[in-house]
Amino acid sequence: MGTGKQLRFKRAVLDAREMALILRRMAGQLLEQNRTEGLLLLGIHTRGVPLSERLAAEIEQMEGVRPSLGALDITFYRDDLSRVGTQPVVKKSEIRGPIDGKTVVLCDDVLYTGRTVRAALDEIKDYGRPRAVRLAVLIDRGHRELPIQADVVGKAVPTAASEHVEVGLESIDGSDYVYLHERVEDEAE
Repeated sequence: MGTGKQLRFKRAVLDAREMALILRRMAGQLLEQNRTEGLLLLGIHTRGVPLSERLAAEIEQMEGVRPSLGALDITFYRDDLSRVGTQPVVKKSEIRGPIDGKTVVLCDDVLYTGRTVRAALDEIKDYGRPRAVRLAVLIDRGHRELPIQADVVGKAVPTAASEHVEVGLESIDGSDYVYLHERVEDEAE
C-alpha cells in the first residue's frame, strides 16, 4: 500500500551552461536597474545565498566593484512555522552594517507562492529601513498567493501546482541544474 506522494523526474529545465548565462544576464539587469554603490545582495537561505554570491561575482566582473553581501534565515518569520516541525533547522542571518538607505536585492532560487519573500520582507524591517527592496529569482514558477513580483527573473517556468522545481547549485549539490518533477501517488506494492 502506498504511503503518500513521491517525485518523479519530468524534464531538465536548465543545465550548468544555461544557468551561467542566465546568472550573467541577471547581474546585467541588476546593474541596469541599480547603482553598485549602496547595493546589498541578501540571499535567502539555503540556495539564495550562493546565488547572491554568484550574482555579486558577475557584477564585480562587469563593474570592477563587488556589491555587499548578506544572508537571511526567514525560519521564524514564516507564517507556516507550526507546520515546519517542532525543531526547525535555523541558519544564521548575516547582515553586516546598517541597511538604512541601501538598495537591498533579495535573492532566491524559486519564486512560488510569495510567502518566503513576505517573510524576508518582515525580517528586513528588523534591520532598518532600506531605500528600496528588489527581488531577483532564478526561477519564477507562478502560483502566487501574495501580490509579490520579481524585479529580475532568470527564467519563468510555468508549472502545475502538483509539480516541484528542484534547483541544484555547484557549491551545495555538486553541479548546477534545474529539474522539474511531478508528484505522483505511491504505487501499491
